[in-house]
Amino acid sequence: MAKIILVLYDDPIDGYPTSYARNDLPQPERYPDGQTLPTPKAIDFKPGALLGSVSGELGLRNYLESNGHQLVVTSSKDGADSVLDRELHDAEIVISQPFWPAYMTAERIAKAKNLKMIVTAGIGSDHTDLQAAMERNITVAEVTYCNSNSVAEHVVMMTLALVRNYIPSYNWVIKGGWNIADCVARSYDLEAMNVGTVAAGRIGLRVLRLLKPFDVKLHYLDRHRLPEAVEQELNLTYHSSLESLTEVCDVVTLNCPLHPETEHMINEQTLKHFKRGAYLINTARGKLCDRDAIVNALESGQLAGYAGDVWFPQPAPNDHPWRTMPNHGMTPHISGTSLSAQTRYAAGTREILECYFENRPIRDEYLIVQGGKLAGVGAHSYSKGNATGGSEEAAKFKKD
Repeated sequence: MAKIILVLYDDPIDGYPTSYARNDLPQPERYPDGQTLPTPKAIDFKPGALLGSVSGELGLRNYLESNGHQLVVTSSKDGADSVLDRELHDAEIVISQPFWPAYMTAERIAKAKNLKMIVTAGIGSDHTDLQAAMERNITVAEVTYCNSNSVAEHVVMMTLALVRNYIPSYNWVIKGGWNIADCVARSYDLEAMNVGTVAAGRIGLRVLRLLKPFDVKLHYLDRHRLPEAVEQELNLTYHSSLESLTEVCDVVTLNCPLHPETEHMINEQTLKHFKRGAYLINTARGKLCDRDAIVNALESGQLAGYAGDVWFPQPAPNDHPWRTMPNHGMTPHISGTSLSAQTRYAAGTREILECYFENRPIRDEYLIVQGGKLAGVGAHSYSKGNATGGSEEAAKFKKD
């Protein structure tokens, strides 16, 4: 018998859903790079159900308990008195999501004597101390690509919401108004604007592809240039510096990893190189931006708008200034946990568990650490010695 701890976010305040807005759930046949969607032997949930909250249990309880395993599901993950810490001592597997991560620090890993595997139901293993996992021969896996396109769609949505001044206009309707002048005084067309992404990995490149039909001029910054064929296909302009990109772009979207080099890359000084009235979208990590510099730039008008779903810390306290700063379009960290994405990452988690318990290989696309070393996609995304986990501040975030 294995003990599995599953850390998920809380149920809706009005209770777990008894019905849903849609009866079906369209899904892609495969991902843009040809990778197949998760292929578990079976699933014990209806696609489109809320699986990422506590009552959803990622649809795993029947599968695990029918095979004699113990499942502990909780949202309590922080502090010495958390359920996670109380149950960790004899756990064999810990599963959590990027939106509500179980931070698997070196200290927690040291206390979990039976721990054999850490799984991210989603993308990103930055909440795990990978070096500690390697030293303990713990397998680390994630469901690569399952919600990359979900995040990219969120970026496009936020871009349009800011540029077209959608949120204030909607609020006038809620307040009973018909204030057309107030609504359009900050509304523009996205067409013909210059839009740039900082990093052009799976998410950044998908954003560029989604925005191309809007007849915008596309730009990107990345350590590695995209293939010439892709640059020509999308008519991309490559930039080798943040300053070069921000000086010409009306919209900038951050899709890069967080590490010491990129922490607070958007700050008081770098914001001076933005075009006045630019829009900034951040669905990557909150600490890519200096918190107060963003607030000041919105108040001064240097930025016309800021939107994203990543904060520091997470969850954000009630008095976090990004909740009340002007001209923002912030959401909780939800971009990658749509019901569509949940179906994929729940199925992928089931696939990983089936492979683990049946002693079958976990597909390389899902592996981060195995056999005491970086493995699979992890060998391309991380470096040995990158001790992550513990907090967003200490984390290194892979480019995805």
